[in-house]
Amino acid sequence: MSRFRLFSALSLCAAALFSMPAASAQAKIGLVNFRTAIADTAEAKKVQTDLAGKYKKRQDDLDKVTRDFNDLQTQLQNSQGKLSAAGQTDLESKIQRKQREHDNLADDLQTDYQKDMDDINQRLGSRMIEVVKKIMDEKGMDAIIDTVGAVAYKSGTGVDLTKEATTAYDKAYPVKP
Repeated sequence: MSRFRLFSALSLCAAALFSMPAASAQAKIGLVNFRTAIADTAEAKKVQTDLAGKYKKRQDDLDKVTRDFNDLQTQLQNSQGKLSAAGQTDLESKIQRKQREHDNLADDLQTDYQKDMDDINQRLGSRMIEVVKKIMDEKGMDAIIDTVGAVAYKSGTGVDLTKEATTAYDKAYPVKP
C-alpha cells in the first residue's frame, strides 16, 4: 500500500515537472528598454532642447563666474611675493566670495534642473507605461520586461518592442511644433 502511495506521489511530481515547460512555453513575453524607448521619443528630444534653452542664461552666468574665479586664482599665483599683505588679503577675500557665488549658482542650477528632470521623467515614464500596456494587450503578451534591469531570460523567448513602444508613444503623444 505504501509503495502505491509513493509511486502515485512520484508520478504526480513527474507529471507536474513535465507539464511546467509546456505551460511556460506558451507565455508571451515582450522586452522593452524603457530608458531607450523614452529617450528616443520626439517629446523627450523636444524637452531636452527646451531645457537647454531654459537654463542657458543661468549656465552662461555660472560659466562666467567660473572664469572669473579661475582668473583670480591665476592672479594670486602670479602675484606671489609681489603684493602687500593688504593686497594679498583683498585678493584672497575676492577669491572666497567668488567661490561662494560659484557654489551657490551651481547648487541652485543643479537643484532646479534636477527637479524639472524628475517631473519630466515621471510624466514621460507614466505615459510610456500606458503605451506599453496597450501594446501588451494588442499583442496578447503575458508580461513585458524592462531590459535595463538585470533580468535573465532565454534567448528567443521574448520579443523586443522598444522601437515599437517609441513609435506608439510618438503617435499617442505627438509633439506640437
